[in-house]
Amino acid sequence: MPRKKKTPKEGSSAQAQSSQQAPGQPQPVPGQPQPAQQGRPQHQPQQSQALHLHQQQEGPSQQRWPSLQGHQALPQMTSQPGFLLTQPVLQQEVGQQTQTVGASQGTSYIQPPQYQQGAPKPWPFPGQGGQGRGRVGEVQGSGTGYGISMGSHGSAAALKPPFLDLHQAVESYPADYQQPASTETGTQSSSHGPSSSSLPIDTSSQMEKQLEKLVLEGPKREIGGSSLVLAPPVSSKSVRFPRRPGKGQKGIKCLVKANHFFTELPDGDLHQYDVTITPEVTSRVVNRAVMEQLVIRNRDTHLGRRLPAYDGRKSLYTAGALPFTSKEFTIVLIDADEGSSVQRREREFKVVINFAARADLHHLGEFLSGRQADAPQEALQVLDIVLRELPTQRFTPVGRSFFSPELGRRQSLGEGLESWRGFYQSIRPTQMGLSLNIDISSTAFIEPLPVIQFITHLLGKDVTVGLLSDTDRVKIKKVLRGIKVEVTHRGNMRRKYRIITLTSQPTQELMFPVDENSTMKSVVGYFNETYGITIRHAQLPCLQVGNQQRPNYLPMEICKIVEGQRYSKKLNDRQITALLKVTCQHPQEREEDIKKTVRQNAYHNDKYAKEFGIKISDELASVEARILPAPLLKYHDSGREKDCQPKVGQWNMMNKRMVDGGRVRYWACINFSRVQEIPATVFCKELAEMCQISGMEFNLQPVVPLYPSLPNQVESALKRVYTTIKNRLRDKELELLIAILPDNNGPLYGELKRICETDLGIVSQCCLSKHVIKKSKQYLANVALKINVKVGGRNTVLVDALKRKISLVTDVPTIIFGADVTHPHPGEDTCPSIAAVVASQDWPEVTKYMGLVSAQPHRQEMIEDLYKVVQDSKRGPVAGGMIRDLLISFRNATNQKPRRIIFYRDGVSEGQFYQVLLHELDAIRKACASLEKDYQPPVTFIVVQKRHHTRLFANNHRNKTMVDHSGNILPGTVVDSEICHPTEFDFYLCSHAGIQGTSRPAHYHVLWDDNKFKADELQSLTNNLCYTYARCTRSVSIVPPAFYAHLAAFRARFYMDPEMSDSGSLHSGIPGKSVAGSSATRTATGAAVRPLPAIKENVKRVMFYC
Repeated sequence: MPRKKKTPKEGSSAQAQSSQQAPGQPQPVPGQPQPAQQGRPQHQPQQSQALHLHQQQEGPSQQRWPSLQGHQALPQMTSQPGFLLTQPVLQQEVGQQTQTVGASQGTSYIQPPQYQQGAPKPWPFPGQGGQGRGRVGEVQGSGTGYGISMGSHGSAAALKPPFLDLHQAVESYPADYQQPASTETGTQSSSHGPSSSSLPIDTSSQMEKQLEKLVLEGPKREIGGSSLVLAPPVSSKSVRFPRRPGKGQKGIKCLVKANHFFTELPDGDLHQYDVTITPEVTSRVVNRAVMEQLVIRNRDTHLGRRLPAYDGRKSLYTAGALPFTSKEFTIVLIDADEGSSVQRREREFKVVINFAARADLHHLGEFLSGRQADAPQEALQVLDIVLRELPTQRFTPVGRSFFSPELGRRQSLGEGLESWRGFYQSIRPTQMGLSLNIDISSTAFIEPLPVIQFITHLLGKDVTVGLLSDTDRVKIKKVLRGIKVEVTHRGNMRRKYRIITLTSQPTQELMFPVDENSTMKSVVGYFNETYGITIRHAQLPCLQVGNQQRPNYLPMEICKIVEGQRYSKKLNDRQITALLKVTCQHPQEREEDIKKTVRQNAYHNDKYAKEFGIKISDELASVEARILPAPLLKYHDSGREKDCQPKVGQWNMMNKRMVDGGRVRYWACINFSRVQEIPATVFCKELAEMCQISGMEFNLQPVVPLYPSLPNQVESALKRVYTTIKNRLRDKELELLIAILPDNNGPLYGELKRICETDLGIVSQCCLSKHVIKKSKQYLANVALKINVKVGGRNTVLVDALKRKISLVTDVPTIIFGADVTHPHPGEDTCPSIAAVVASQDWPEVTKYMGLVSAQPHRQEMIEDLYKVVQDSKRGPVAGGMIRDLLISFRNATNQKPRRIIFYRDGVSEGQFYQVLLHELDAIRKACASLEKDYQPPVTFIVVQKRHHTRLFANNHRNKTMVDHSGNILPGTVVDSEICHPTEFDFYLCSHAGIQGTSRPAHYHVLWDDNKFKADELQSLTNNLCYTYARCTRSVSIVPPAFYAHLAAFRARFYMDPEMSDSGSLHSGIPGKSVAGSSATRTATGAAVRPLPAIKENVKRVMFYC
């Protein structure tokens, strides 16, 4: 194999950034704003008129609201009463970076109407011209998503950062509390703290001194008739999540089965040993091979007949003490990659084993019984590693799952991929004790094919004829990067190599130096002379293996893909559909497969489980559950049916009219598909009629006739139609654009949404040509629902909301937030993550949600822009952020300030609970206080999890009254007992009816609760909200605010520049429109994250993302 001494890199392969980066936010100034009369800097208005805000009557006394231009300018902070939840340590760990506001960055504000004396006084009005974030929305296509277990990684043990306990809302600091000073006068330091993955476990003396200053003696506050007493923190080294406020009682009681298997806690203590292997290797496979030889040779002697469990890295665990506290071993490992016909390579390793600690199982027992609040993560980790030891040796591990062709038939997914069956396994602490969660998984693997055959499948054409195009070469390079291959030209010597890239030249043109004198030889000539091989497909590029400094070149035709490699990059639509077909199982079938997996694993015969005394039941857990009733829905009184009681999680619009129909007077349609003009015109007419029938005021005639266009002319077509209508309507605006798209429209959908929402300011509704041709009444009704909320209407509201009967929501003005962060697909190493936050804008109905989005560093989970302070050259520190803007918007829409906050946070794994709560709750507190002195509404912070492996099955599948038509448990089924957390406030809720496959219940975990929800109150609220989702007449699987946030984040990916995404096909040739002149946010690693284009103001006012 030719090896090149030194060659310049053929392009730079993107290196994955860390998934845990320093948040890199603008650093807020500590403390809260001074009253307007005291020390507020005077600023000259930047607009033609001053922004006049009158006093508002607030109880017995009047308070002056902030008088602002743009974001609120903060006064310089001195010693004063504070409100901040977080102490200096948190500000250092997840600190925000001070930025400078450029001329085209940040949010600008419009003039509000003049208010009469005594009228409710608004907070600042967000206006046009804002840069850096906006609302996003509609996702192409709709319908129920089916759960796929893609070998997801389990969460790491939750490390507790050294922050004070968060038991109660901290409303204010004492007047004599000194806020920590920054190195810069009046502003926080711009330096970044460490990444979230490096949060220290031990506190420093400086931190302890700072924490000792926090003596909190806040007053009582009357909220909705109840008083909240603010308790001081108990510990500086942990965060205590709310304890369960009792179990729910509402609903019809029943029994369900869960895929949890009771695990008997072993007796005695477990011992942990540190392992050091020299020379150090990064491969767990090699580490395990070394330790396997060590155990085989020394178990009966030096190891005292102990059978240890090894994590593949640095830790070894035993069920009793080893005969030594420290010992060194020498292990010789024979390279298994070489054939038997030659002398195989031997490698010598030094292994040092040192005693580290004892994992006390007594504390685990105390925790499981509820007598101890903190989960002993070390003991849980040991038990998990012990039970993973044997499956790791038998199967291919991926995260917490194990896969093998032996566990089920392989299924082709197309383009060189296949699905493998497997199972997920994780030990979990529950109310019934330890349980082993077992679930069926499937994921994509690369077919072990010769490389040329693989790329033939990948490209769908014969690659042995002619040269590869640049597009084909880029696609091959992206898929093959990081894949292991074995050579086939050396008989039994099947050496393995990892691909780093493809050569830019074909094999027939490649030369490499063979000696120090730089004598050049061709790759073709080398293989002919050395191995007697004639390269037949020399027009193809070579695989480059080794490293960039000393690359090796391997012709494709002598390489074969090694079996057992998971494909971790993005699947295309066809592959996803094929994988869904494989994983989609009827509940009863899935239950049987889980039982079969437990029997096959034979835990009673597992030598490691026996060694450690772990016993596992082979029966699914029987769990108490309740079926919550569906809420009564309100429709317009002009319809034949004014109220609706959903049946089994669904209903329809027959005889009903939208409770608040929107108005569309000016609309148009562009046809990008091959649907003929007449059927397309008929479809638009029938859609307009359906909107009228459903309760909207909808003009049946478009402003201009149907406009046909080619898909590759989307921007010119949109602007031509927009200009024509603008000239015709003069001072009126186009209120709706209907776009007919081809069924396979590639980047067209994303380009259309980006142009409409960030450039032209048009609300749009896309329809696929196959639906246009069919003109199904059900489809038209569903599209009418989406259009109505996009133009500012409401489809339905909860009757209990109108009657003010929803506990802790309708008693005082309440705002409900939803938040999510979506990350790039694996392989897209430079693309930013997108954070989205939505918030209700109506009360007491809580059905309209405004959304904001923001780009942030790659794979960062904590939301950066919830609250931020930027440095303005004229006004100094200026407050902003998504929470603040949404609170202002709520105030403008309802004329009331929120007096309660409910925050549903999606997408957080258990290992990130502490960091996300501390950062985001702190941001909420700061955003509130930046609007008004002492404004601290109580907050309830709830994490919503869908990526878990708990499944619930009917206790009796033959009892048709306890299952829906798909065989799943009934919508409204809630579980807060046996399989839930031993002490904390969490529950599983299956709020939707199944369509196909096995339903996945949502898991709700309360991390903070100032509002003191009872179990029934929060469970009923969450279930009832699931019936208010705007896009269909079905209850949905997760609470709508979290669902909307997910849609918003997904939409925002279409707004990015091509260079911001590795998959630039979404934006082929279309540059960003609004990032010019904006300053970029920089991460701790120095990488810039460019802000997203701003969404036009008229679009932001409506739920256009539905």
